[in-house]
Amino acid sequence: MSRPLLIIFLTIFVNLVGFGIIVPLLPYYAATFGAPPLVIGLLFGVFSLCQLFAAPILGDWSDRFGRRPVLIFSLAGTVVSFVMLALAHSITVLFLARIVDGLSGGNISTARAYVADITEPKDRARAYGLIGAAFGLGFIVGPALSGILAAKVSYTAPIWAAAGITVIAMLMAWLWLPETVHRAQAGTGMPFRNLREMVRRPGLRRILMIDFVYWLSFAVFQTTFGLFAARRFGFDVAETGYFFAAFGVLGAIVQGALIRPVVRRMGDKPTLMLGLVFGAVGLVAATETHSVPVFALTLVPLALGIGFGHPTMSSLVSRAALGNEQGRVQGAASAIESLGRTIGPVWGSASLQRFGEGVPYLTAAGFLVMTLLLTMGYQEVDTASAA
Repeated sequence: MSRPLLIIFLTIFVNLVGFGIIVPLLPYYAATFGAPPLVIGLLFGVFSLCQLFAAPILGDWSDRFGRRPVLIFSLAGTVVSFVMLALAHSITVLFLARIVDGLSGGNISTARAYVADITEPKDRARAYGLIGAAFGLGFIVGPALSGILAAKVSYTAPIWAAAGITVIAMLMAWLWLPETVHRAQAGTGMPFRNLREMVRRPGLRRILMIDFVYWLSFAVFQTTFGLFAARRFGFDVAETGYFFAAFGVLGAIVQGALIRPVVRRMGDKPTLMLGLVFGAVGLVAATETHSVPVFALTLVPLALGIGFGHPTMSSLVSRAALGNEQGRVQGAASAIESLGRTIGPVWGSASLQRFGEGVPYLTAAGFLVMTLLLTMGYQEVDTASAA
């Protein structure tokens, strides 16, 4: 692993520890303010809605001014949002905190563009697999820490921990992350026009459509997990955090150890399709079980689905971009993904509130099948050499 890749791996890992603390905690924390499931879904969704508008701008800025300052700005915004969450005394402040985090949240798309800057196209799935492993490890440490602190101290203790951990990530990026973009490479400065132009390109349009449905599906699973487990199995914050941590262990194993040989043997597109099948099977199985041990077993195909899907999805998007537009394409992809992650939590929480906890997972499985059908007709594009 090269030094820049190691630093971006560590930065994302530390940042995802903070994020992993919040995801299992937020449904329970919001419930203390009297928030019903639909409002909890909106709390998740408003973050992604703000990212929908901010991501293309941040992606364009990362091409014009560099990856490093945009990444540091994004992490600083996350710190501010966590402090607001910890000090909140109303649902309104919870929403404001999520809005601040969403508007400044360009760290993942910037990290993807950074990885594309420092790797060859043939090595990107492996590199994105390492970033995926950082996600997985973050979702081991973060949720476990969230469960422990919430159970032994208070609901706000994990949030303060998340803020402190994100400050560490920001300092790591500030001190050690080298820049990969020069100001002379500035783009048009019109990110939303760039987004419209990219959607008009057939190859990019198709892969962005696949990207949208894919992330919508997993947003339903991720953001309704706590509500699903609480309703069906009576889980509290600690138990939800420990299950998230176990899921992170599986994800780290898949993305850190299995993705490279599988992609080398099969390629990006077939590996993504295999992941979609595993994910759909896991979601349907989770819906049908009322046993905690069996529910734990359903996390295995879900982890395989995410482990195979996330890095290959990112790789396919990056390979459809010209070499000098990685930031803009990743910003466009992040905006499309944000739209999926806006609709997913709202649909998941609303359908759970209206129809019961099993319906969100069944519909998420249906979305994965739709993604599979779209992917079957996609012709892989690699335009990096055209830059």
